[in-house]
Amino acid sequence: MKPGKRKTLVSILLACLLVAGVLFFHGNQEEVKADTDAVYKNIELFTEVLREVEKHYVEPQDPQKLIYGAIKGMVRSLDPHSSFMTKDEYQELMTETKGSFSGVGIEITIKDDVLTVVSPIEGTPAYKAGMKAGDRIIKIEGKSTKGMTLLDAVKNIRGPKGTEVELTVARKGRSQPLTFKIKRDVIPLKSVRHLQLTPEIGYVRISNFQSHTTRDLKNALHELEKRGTLKGLVLDLRNNPGGLLSQAVKVSDLFLDKGVIVSTRGRDSAQNISMSAHKNGTEKKYPIIVLVNGGSASASEIVAGALQDNKRALILGTRTFGKGSVQTIIPLGDGSGLRLTTARYYTPSGRSIQLSGIVPDVKVEFVPPADKKKSKKPHFLREEDLKGHMENDRAVKEKPKKKPVEKDGKAENLLKKDNQVRYALQLLESWEIFSKMKVAQ
Repeated sequence: MKPGKRKTLVSILLACLLVAGVLFFHGNQEEVKADTDAVYKNIELFTEVLREVEKHYVEPQDPQKLIYGAIKGMVRSLDPHSSFMTKDEYQELMTETKGSFSGVGIEITIKDDVLTVVSPIEGTPAYKAGMKAGDRIIKIEGKSTKGMTLLDAVKNIRGPKGTEVELTVARKGRSQPLTFKIKRDVIPLKSVRHLQLTPEIGYVRISNFQSHTTRDLKNALHELEKRGTLKGLVLDLRNNPGGLLSQAVKVSDLFLDKGVIVSTRGRDSAQNISMSAHKNGTEKKYPIIVLVNGGSASASEIVAGALQDNKRALILGTRTFGKGSVQTIIPLGDGSGLRLTTARYYTPSGRSIQLSGIVPDVKVEFVPPADKKKSKKPHFLREEDLKGHMENDRAVKEKPKKKPVEKDGKAENLLKKDNQVRYALQLLESWEIFSKMKVAQ
């Protein structure tokens, strides 16, 4: 390496590590001085290793590759969600929240040092292939994922539309690994879908939180509300791996008129923020049931926690993933980027979601639909079935039924296959009855 180039690289490294010193060793002047001395001492060790590699390694090495590798190793040692991104990786991350990308459609993380699926995105190739939240990816294209960074895993899984990628996963309850050959496709970032379950009860599914989620949710609610009096809403956040914190706050704000939505706390006082709801122009007084499961993470946990703590919704399902940390995206001078965990977030009551997740008010496990051939509805003999039964001499003229909405095939199919949605619907249908009941004093 030329002396001038080496001097430039070392200068860049010094600047990076000094910034790290400010970020990680915050305190009074004396503490900063002591910690800066420690940083300089370790920089000397780093430059010594860099010189030895440069002089004696069996093959010449690209100096930028060495520096990038060192930074990646440093950031990776912090936690599973912090990462250093090259210019291309940083631009790819920006694309995820604004447009679409080509891949298989899974959100992944590092859990217990193993590459783990947080959730397959609904409607994507991975979802259709049968991948599930909690699947541990042990191989990509036959190559072990042990020691592989999150960004490297994403890079290997994504690829041009129409090409295939082979993923080998270990799944709880299976003694042998499962192999999925999945054809990559363009992954659309449409995050909101809605259905009319009954004339008076709506269903909204949010699959992730990206830049247009709140806008799309407003449109979906408008469609459901304009059809008549909406008396209940099922908000489905199952297998929602998260996304933008700002969108989680805005979505929560749609259903709340006051109260804290979420607060964040970090070492830097600038990260200590409390975000509250605002008075909305149109009140949404109808009851809400939020569906969650182990694939509900990050931003979806913020929404569930905000509505639960503010007594605005009933949470139904199973315990959520438990990702309660905030990542800040920091652009760097050469076009690369740093994704750094800078704070933890807390629900309105002060609960940290980290590891513990959101515990539902009503625990209901998902039960796969039974085989139609094996399951038959029992028939109970009633009085009306008996030959020569007496008629009711006090029969009351039935009230005219409300004009039903046109049957939605998708809604009927969802209700047939999904016991959690069915249970949520039953609760909402009985909500009005229970609210009118008088309790003995």
